[in-house]
Amino acid sequence: MRWSKALIPTLKETPADAVAPSHVLLLRAGMIRQLGAGAYTYLPLGLRVLNKAIRVIRAEMDAAGAQELLMPALQPVELWKESGRYSTFGDLLMQLTVGGNQTMALGPTHEEVITDIVRALVRSYRQLPVTLYQIQTKFRDEPRPRFGILRTREFLMKDAYSFDADVEQLNASYDAMYEAYCRIFDGCGIPYVVVEAESGPIGGDSSHEFMVPSSTGEDTIIQCLKCGYAANRERAEIGPITAKTAPDASAPPYESVSTPNCRTIEEVCKFLKVPETESAKLLVFLADDKPVAALIRGDHEANEAKVRRAFGASTLVPADTATLEKATGAPIGFLGPVAIKIPLVVDSSVAVMPKVVVGGNAVDVHLTGVVPGRDFSLDKVLDLRNADEGDPCPRCGESMAVKQGIEIGHVFKLGTKYSKAMGATYLDEKGAEIPIIMGCYGIGVNRIVAAAVEAGHDANGIIWPLPLAPYEVLIVPLQTQSADVMAAAESLERQFEAAGLDVLFDDREQRPGVKFKDADLIGIPLRVVIGERGLKEGNIEVKWRTDEAAHTVPAATAGEAILAEVEAARQKHRELGAERRKARSEAKGR
Repeated sequence: MRWSKALIPTLKETPADAVAPSHVLLLRAGMIRQLGAGAYTYLPLGLRVLNKAIRVIRAEMDAAGAQELLMPALQPVELWKESGRYSTFGDLLMQLTVGGNQTMALGPTHEEVITDIVRALVRSYRQLPVTLYQIQTKFRDEPRPRFGILRTREFLMKDAYSFDADVEQLNASYDAMYEAYCRIFDGCGIPYVVVEAESGPIGGDSSHEFMVPSSTGEDTIIQCLKCGYAANRERAEIGPITAKTAPDASAPPYESVSTPNCRTIEEVCKFLKVPETESAKLLVFLADDKPVAALIRGDHEANEAKVRRAFGASTLVPADTATLEKATGAPIGFLGPVAIKIPLVVDSSVAVMPKVVVGGNAVDVHLTGVVPGRDFSLDKVLDLRNADEGDPCPRCGESMAVKQGIEIGHVFKLGTKYSKAMGATYLDEKGAEIPIIMGCYGIGVNRIVAAAVEAGHDANGIIWPLPLAPYEVLIVPLQTQSADVMAAAESLERQFEAAGLDVLFDDREQRPGVKFKDADLIGIPLRVVIGERGLKEGNIEVKWRTDEAAHTVPAATAGEAILAEVEAARQKHRELGAERRKARSEAKGR
């Protein structure tokens, strides 16, 4: 491709509404253009990157035994009502009326559609297992689209669904997709972390997210840098808490203290002149519609997923004011664990406190000097809070770190949630009708592009990994009016294209400085510069985007030398991916 004929509308200035590096640089590099809030056009360079990611995804999904299909983006809302998600998905579901009175939805995901297909076409255990996938545009009425293509209303997704006869088959399907995802993201050349994720009411340790560490990421990763344990904040466990002191049953009795108009932890602790670390808050929830309570240290945040699991509940929601007061007899802001009448679970950080300030179960009253285990029950002590920086790792006990990340993929086991609701069953060997067990596996294709830029950029522009780069090699003839320069450049172009490389040829009548700035901005991995002086000296300049300085190769053998460098870079990329997979496999085995 000749640059002079290509649509590459680079920008010198940063767009005013762009904040995230990927948003800024993809706009400036002429790869995307915004049409409206949360909707972007992929210009030729951007589409090439997107298609490179799709190529890697499709190759690894096919290699893992998944079969590709393509489902409609337009879905009947009746399917959503059948699954029970029509009322729970909320305003994110984009709806429209067609044919006069039929309500349809623009699919944000395809669990209902794929389940409808399989229940009609799969009837026998002999047809299982099967994994189906598609690469399709999705729609969600995102209320706050931002960060360019990281959070949009229209996006491209690879979604796959496994259908299995039993748990053993599901585990095999899940493992195959997990490994395929590792190969996909290794193949794309982006740094990522596999983290344990919350699997929801289905239960079990059957959910993993694939995250790219980034300061602009909206997800939180809790990671142990020693043993490799990693989880998202919703799922992250906390190791045993070592306390310097312990509850003392012989301590003086607790005291009731007037705390007028002090409802929040901050207000109470400021009034009593005690740190928030010496207080605790009682939170009341409805677990499967029954009131329950969780006691959390004042400066900590409750993890509702952990609380739900603590009570073995399928659903957990905060109790409304009326239910809360009826269940506890106390007003909001003054709830406490002493003499509580509903089931109570205590966070492990509270259980080791020598004494604690808690609500007094009466307006404007708090209790000081309350001793855990003496003044309220410690029959059920569990990890109930969000993990924080420095908390002990649940595997090795070392301090954990907190990072922000961009979720690019998610694998989890659905179980029979959709198959039972929608009647997707198979006949076993004895002719009995059994619900099919499902798994779900998603990749945000657009997010791969954005995450690659977030992970690979500098002050000059994008630094694409070789597998995703729109072009692998940029040839820059410095004097386009020189017959010798153009002949040498075109000879290399033919040689590279014959070897299968994607080549961009900068034939513009521009100063070298302009060409080099644009080259760095769009981030093509390898720049080859041909100039009159270099040819006279018998050299051609070569510079990798990741290197500080250029180097030269003999002009007579430049093609072979550069192709050898590209192959060495590819081999290094393959070896790095293999090393990552080996390290993860060893970590899983520990």
